[in-house]
Amino acid sequence: MTGPLRLAYSAISDVGRVRRDNQDSGYAGPWLLTVCDGVGGAARGDLASSTAVQQLRKLDTEPTDDLLALVAGAIHRADDRIGELVEEDPELSGTSTTATVALFDGSRLGVGHLGDSRGYLFRNGELRQLTHDHTFVQSLIDEGRITEEQSRVHPHRNLILKALDGVRHEEPDLFEVPLELGDRIFLCSDGACGTLEDARMADILATGTPDYAAVELVRASLEAGSSDNITCVVADVVDTEPDPELQPLLVGAAADLPRKGTGGVAGRGLFRGHRSGDTGEIEPVPADLPSDMHVIPSDPIDPEARRYAPRPPARHTWLKRLLALAVLVGLVWVGLAAAWSWSQQQFYVGVSDSKVTIFRGLNAEIPGIDISHPYEVTDVDISNLSEIDAEQVAEGIEASDLDDARATVDNYAARQDVPTTQDAG
Repeated sequence: MTGPLRLAYSAISDVGRVRRDNQDSGYAGPWLLTVCDGVGGAARGDLASSTAVQQLRKLDTEPTDDLLALVAGAIHRADDRIGELVEEDPELSGTSTTATVALFDGSRLGVGHLGDSRGYLFRNGELRQLTHDHTFVQSLIDEGRITEEQSRVHPHRNLILKALDGVRHEEPDLFEVPLELGDRIFLCSDGACGTLEDARMADILATGTPDYAAVELVRASLEAGSSDNITCVVADVVDTEPDPELQPLLVGAAADLPRKGTGGVAGRGLFRGHRSGDTGEIEPVPADLPSDMHVIPSDPIDPEARRYAPRPPARHTWLKRLLALAVLVGLVWVGLAAAWSWSQQQFYVGVSDSKVTIFRGLNAEIPGIDISHPYEVTDVDISNLSEIDAEQVAEGIEASDLDDARATVDNYAARQDVPTTQDAG
């Protein structure tokens, strides 16, 4: 006789090889699995995803009421909390996050979903996608205008139609999934599912523990060229006694509960070395060395002898000062050139001739120096945007790179109110 069904789970999040910050957040516990992918760049998508997960994780108790009602309520509370943050700090306006939530009651999953993070069920060697993407390219797929393969390289593949932003209060997709012993549940951000084919995901999910599968899914996404943050949550439906060392996991931007006793699967540094700025976990160097330490212990230098040791006479002092000045001027010039080169690798979204425009350079003014110029002028007219959106664009919206700037323009293009011919008449 088998015991009650339980979840054995793992979760991992990696910043990836391109992004500077991780805007994904994930959670895995005995009753709850969730992945949130923050959207917003300079508007702090990491804050949106971590805020949502911190609200959603309160669901991680054995459900006693209607599954879908619990999931819907938690999603709405997360949306409200993001709205409160935007009200407190208007600079956060525009931030949002996807949300894929799976609440377990011992035999079923109650699933809530907005955006393009995904939920899958792997059963008897077959992978089935449970969620439906709320994206522009998915609408094209649904209409038969493009294929799944074409959607992976479509220029508007990052345009999300539904998300938690505290403003629009979108209704999530809600549904139940009956589970069986041996099922494997997989939730991920689009850093994984946007890169890996279903067959590759199924191949990885067919073997190993949840820890192994989660790590391999992230590794495979990186090797396949994913340019986004990657978050994977894997859970098995089992009937064994719960592992006393298996603790709830928070990963990504929301991480504050590292796994205990599993070799650091959810900890930092799993994929160190492939991105700059990652120093690993080197022990700190002591600030002060002992006063009696010498380079050669057997031949210490007497402080008084060093103080009164003869010094060579100063020669060509003026020449040395001139060379020092030349070196200083050269370093300043190199620094200015490096700063200029760096500034021309930056992008932001602003307005040029009443059109939403991607600028190259810095969103700042220096008298007598042009440090930015229009790079791509779009067909989005500022007059077709809402007053709030128009003000945001007019002030300038920072972007982490050109792709991020284009994604921002796509979002505003989708929200613009274009007059129809009838309206014009």
